Amino acid sequence: MNAAPTVVHPPSPTGGRRVTVRQGGLLGIAHRDHDAVEFLRRAGLEDTETLLDDPHWVEWRDGRAHEYEAA
Repeated sequence: MNAAPTVVHPPSPTGGRRVTVRQGGLLGIAHRDHDAVEFLRRAGLEDTETLLDDPHWVEWRDGRAHEYEAA
């Protein structure tokens, strides 16, 4: 099991993915990488653009990473 503190949830049927932190709840609904990066920045993380591809920080659930529309 991945212990990443941030989770990008599966794409919703209407598009977008919930972004949550394990200890603090919902950060927002991302419709593109820029949104997810901004949520991480607002949560106090640094170098957020590189964190999206770091499995120690971000767990992408279902669907492909960086894709925000339902299949």
